[in-house]
Amino acid sequence: MEAVLEAQARDTFGKNEARRTRRGGQVPGILYGGSSKGATPISVAPKALLKILHSESGQNTLIALKLAGAGDNRVLVKDFQLDPITHDVLHVDFLQIAMDKLLQVTIPIIVHGEPKGVKQQGGILEFIRREVVIEVLPADIPEHIDVDVTELMLHQGVRVRDIAANAKWKPVSDLDLMLVHVIQPKAEEVAAPADAATASVAEPEVMKKGKKEDAEADKKDDKKDDKKKDEKKK
Repeated sequence: MEAVLEAQARDTFGKNEARRTRRGGQVPGILYGGSSKGATPISVAPKALLKILHSESGQNTLIALKLAGAGDNRVLVKDFQLDPITHDVLHVDFLQIAMDKLLQVTIPIIVHGEPKGVKQQGGILEFIRREVVIEVLPADIPEHIDVDVTELMLHQGVRVRDIAANAKWKPVSDLDLMLVHVIQPKAEEVAAPADAATASVAEPEVMKKGKKEDAEADKKDDKKDDKKKDEKKK
């Protein structure tokens, strides 16, 4: 996907200049790698920028940045900052790119289908990584990479090497990295046996009962001894 974005040059860098730009209804930004191969302060319209960032390709959207006096520049959003409360864009950095040179970008993984290991074997589909780094020409950057998990059985998964080959790009991430797999649900903890719990409670009661019986026996013996003494006196 390619988008068009209008930009205006700013006079200087600095926080005060950035604040004035925001008060004027624009988003302050920096263009890196422009005609001077340095950093050029610019500003862009917030609504147009947010529309690009919220698109399916998001930060990987190829942008034709129209800057007065510098013509069209093909750029990507290098970085941006959001207000934590209002979620307004506070600042944005653009990187000018050459259309004939490969670059590395991070692309989201989109999973399709329900694994047989989930439907037939009661497993759970677990995501390990939701993105993969690829090398690609700017014009061929995909919005996402599709992964079909329908045939996955229990304990099977999809690694980077399993992604369908594409002539326009190649993966840069480690080929052995796991993306998704079907795992066995964790077994619930087994409760302690009821007999064991009962025994631990009953044992002190038996001991107490034994002590009580011994005490009663001692009292009976004492009474017998007292009775014998009385008979002798008589």
